[in-house]
Amino acid sequence: MKIKKHMSAGVVGLSAVALLSTSVLAEDNPDTDTDEKTNRETTYLEYSQEPLLSMPENLPDQFAYDSLVDIDYPEDGVKGVYLTGDAATGESMNELTDLLNTTELNSMVIDVKDDDGTMVMDLDSDHEYVQQFTQEYVDPEELMHHLEEHDIYPIARIVIFKDKQLANERPDLSFTDDEGEVWSDASGASYVNPYEREVWEHNVEVAKQAAKLGFRDIQLDYVRFPEGFGSLDEQLNYSRGDYDESDLDNVEQRVDAVTEFVAYARQELEPYDVELSADIFGYAALVQEEPNIGQSFTRISENVDVISSMIYPSHWGPGNLGIELPDLEPYNLVYNYMDVENAVLEELGEDKPRTRPWLQDFTASYLGEGNYIEYGDHEVSEQIRALHEQGVEEYLLWNAASNYSEGATFDFND
Repeated sequence: MKIKKHMSAGVVGLSAVALLSTSVLAEDNPDTDTDEKTNRETTYLEYSQEPLLSMPENLPDQFAYDSLVDIDYPEDGVKGVYLTGDAATGESMNELTDLLNTTELNSMVIDVKDDDGTMVMDLDSDHEYVQQFTQEYVDPEELMHHLEEHDIYPIARIVIFKDKQLANERPDLSFTDDEGEVWSDASGASYVNPYEREVWEHNVEVAKQAAKLGFRDIQLDYVRFPEGFGSLDEQLNYSRGDYDESDLDNVEQRVDAVTEFVAYARQELEPYDVELSADIFGYAALVQEEPNIGQSFTRISENVDVISSMIYPSHWGPGNLGIELPDLEPYNLVYNYMDVENAVLEELGEDKPRTRPWLQDFTASYLGEGNYIEYGDHEVSEQIRALHEQGVEEYLLWNAASNYSEGATFDFND
């Protein structure tokens, strides 16, 4: 299938610089009386430098980009699995498609821009860095044809500020030490700077091209500063962009920058008729604002269609949410967490996004003996059951290798 790409109309921003006088010059009309010519006063229209046109809250259909890939939002809500670029091709893709065809699962979250900042498919972009950091692991036209054929809802995972490729190419867009070397965390990962507008534009360009391909949902991942950045913010060298003269303190600046990026992405993607979702630490819902990484659960929620909290039981410390060893109690952990998140979202009223949490389908043996259990069909089912009993029917399953528990109960509505 050749995916056609076109805009049915453009959205053009205009600003008035000056307007001509509305009076008719006397010499333009030879029949005008001479006295009338002499006494006529020229009138002027006042003008504003504000944009004459702005993006409407609900964009008319004729201005929306049409990818011509017809994949509807699942009637029973999104129930999805994560796929790496490798898993989205060949036999792995066929096996995962069989899983979705034989269960209540109906959606795939597929890497478009991965954890290193690599585009895993040709996005047909003319942006220099998008082209430079593209590896054609996936044929996008074949992929979208396959998903459409099997009625699989496509979600584009775009890793935002964790980006080793762009950081190393442009240290000025990253964080550097006193020797000018790009900073990396203990795992070797490097990040780009959320204060930099050029970084925003790079990532939104990726999102736009993914939307053109036919992805119906753009998922922003790693939309945050590095973990523990609060202890690094005065040690590393980096630009604060528009916040250079800000009166906000460092925590407020981080929260504001992350939130403003999400709002910017939403505005820029408006013509593409896609859902915007964001991944966020579950802990952010407990504290409202995570000071080190700049994630505000409420403020991000106000700017997306879907909020996807990462609530893996393995990611909580002993005693969190009233559970001594969270990884050992997947049902209780998820149920207790949703008590908190539902209350926070309820405060947003009609503006609240849908919730679509990330659930754990992997074994966290790194926690050490006695602190973890093997995760399989039962443990996955228990997390889904907890969501269902809290009134949540959408979820995503995470396994870094895209290997999933096939015997789990994926829907408790039957």
